[in-house]
Amino acid sequence: MILSYKALRAYIFRKYRGISNYFRPGVSFKSERYKKLEARVPKFELPNPLLTETGSIITNKESWSSGQRVKILNYYQRYIYGNSPFSFLKIGFSILSGDSYCLNGKALKKEVNIFNENKPGAYFRLLIIMPASTIEAGLKAPVFLGLNFFGNQTITREKDISVTESWLPNNSITLGRKAESLRGIQLSSWPIRQIIDAGYALATAYCGDIVPDKSDGIDLSIEHWFSKEERHNFELGALGAIDGWAWGLRKAMDYIEQDEDLDASRVVVLGHSRLGKAALWAGAQDPRFAIIISNESGCGGATLFRRRFGETIASINQQYPHWFCQEFKKFNNRENELLVDQHELIGLIAPRPVYIASAQRDLEADPYGEFLAAKNASTIYKLFGLIGLQAEELPPVNTSIMGNIGYHIRSGCHGIKRFDWIQFIRFADKTFAQSSNNLHSV
Repeated sequence: MILSYKALRAYIFRKYRGISNYFRPGVSFKSERYKKLEARVPKFELPNPLLTETGSIITNKESWSSGQRVKILNYYQRYIYGNSPFSFLKIGFSILSGDSYCLNGKALKKEVNIFNENKPGAYFRLLIIMPASTIEAGLKAPVFLGLNFFGNQTITREKDISVTESWLPNNSITLGRKAESLRGIQLSSWPIRQIIDAGYALATAYCGDIVPDKSDGIDLSIEHWFSKEERHNFELGALGAIDGWAWGLRKAMDYIEQDEDLDASRVVVLGHSRLGKAALWAGAQDPRFAIIISNESGCGGATLFRRRFGETIASINQQYPHWFCQEFKKFNNRENELLVDQHELIGLIAPRPVYIASAQRDLEADPYGEFLAAKNASTIYKLFGLIGLQAEELPPVNTSIMGNIGYHIRSGCHGIKRFDWIQFIRFADKTFAQSSNNLHSV
């Protein structure tokens, strides 16, 4: 039976209601429903990231970087994201397929296995697509690096891209189909030609190859990655999928550093939704990432916990119990007891540029909370003589702010769209042009 588009939408909504908001129409800021929701936001006071335990205020970047920043980062590791044992694995790299042309000769691609040297069958696969003209000229390409949701084969229709053998979610996008039949279904979220035309390489890996995005994903990832001898070295409660995905991004960066085709000094790490949380956490921990981009990452990402708007700590821990460490569950419905909030996560990235993107109808991710987090992170950027977010009020829809902290809120619902990518590339262009100018002026 062949369903019409309208009938297919209705079927998907009935079958996957509560699992995905892929077709949910959303609510605009101008609606009465939004105003009622905003009126429910409790009064709160954000923690001051510059206030020390002794009651003194940090006033310079040296005191921040050597003391306060370290304490806040350790707090995130212990109580929110976890401090997983992945970092103890001895990682190696092997080229699965060397440089070959794609996109009608405009690009070169390669696939790399990133594996545990003590258990070579444990690996995730990095797909790299590079601008051919840059490589042919003997130059190194800057890189956009991010994880994908359903396998490397979903971001392109190239037939020789390997298909993931890992578990795949059965949701409103995959519809229970096998990995091979999903080839190219995420093309709109990964505009490869646009990225290549702008002079950037794209590096991506499937998040499920690292930690499967399911309630027992942590157990499966331990079985996959660690030998029996390695498993006694860690505490299960300290594990969280987001920390595991962030580790994967950092290991991809390890590979980029030794690839002669790629410019490790110009790597942009980005992520959408839950993978935006992972990108922020990876960027906060690892100073090698030149730019960090979060697209609609919401609760546990770029928005403020204390607003309790849309997704909350309690709801996210209930629906996705594997994302964060076990300690985080103690803060269900107790947001004010956390000693941090997400403006501080963004601030941990300073002085490197960070870009936060929201969508007008993506109320689950709390766009206004994301804006406020970016705005309040500016306090830390000012320690470095930087402005931070150059806006006092939420900007008009589809208007981009390009400061040390960038921000936009576009029209539409949850997703990563062409408009988003245009702003991300502009932000990277601007940042790297400024870095080049600063080098020439020294």
